[in-house]
Amino acid sequence: MKFLFINIVFILSNFLSSAQLRIHAHNDYQKPEPLTNALRNKVFSIEADIYLYNNKLVVAHDKKELPTAPTLDSLYVQPIVRLFKEHKNTIDKNSNYAPTLMIDIKENGETVIAELIKLLSTHRSVFDRSINAKAMQVVISGDRGASSKWNSYPSYILFDGRPNEVYDNLTMNRVAFVSDSYLRYITPQDSTSHLEELVKKIHSINKLLRLWASPDDPTSWKRLQQLGIDIINTDKVEECRNYFIKHSQIKAE
Repeated sequence: MKFLFINIVFILSNFLSSAQLRIHAHNDYQKPEPLTNALRNKVFSIEADIYLYNNKLVVAHDKKELPTAPTLDSLYVQPIVRLFKEHKNTIDKNSNYAPTLMIDIKENGETVIAELIKLLSTHRSVFDRSINAKAMQVVISGDRGASSKWNSYPSYILFDGRPNEVYDNLTMNRVAFVSDSYLRYITPQDSTSHLEELVKKIHSINKLLRLWASPDDPTSWKRLQQLGIDIINTDKVEECRNYFIKHSQIKAE
């Protein structure tokens, strides 16, 4: 319960500082500088899609990529561990920056989660905020398995919630933020009323909201931010950050 309480406090403190812009590095692994560019631009969360292939967790968007796909360990875990060693238990020695690693499981959720826990368990000070407040929180998205089992996992494993799912109070504590497709809330007239209702719903339970498949350009980033979308999903991390710095929504570091 102590571990869960610390996680809950951290999530709520993030929500209460809602004036802060949060950028989600969508499909970060497909970019020219995986991890590095996202960290340089101080994103809120970094997305890695994974499969279990030949008994290894590999990072890939489609099954056709699996034979040559890098492992999660080599592309993300070990580089992150090295940064924490270099900066003495933080990913960035010059700030309190503590990003989230969002693992999007493409299939076989419960089996993959079990393998992921094995991989991360030897690096608890890097991925467990109950041990290290500056640890890199892990959030499971995609095939998340049955929510009834979420509380059986170690406390450092949190989950990406959905607006249409119902959680009891204990399970709600394992929800880091809530995500859904932007396309589900857009009418033929492109009315924002459904999005506004969604924002109110998610904020009423003190959670952050992310939308995937949203338009990815400055006009849309501004519109989403004004609507109250807490986490801006983008493939253009540097451009997005620079846009909001220019328009004084976030501070340059």
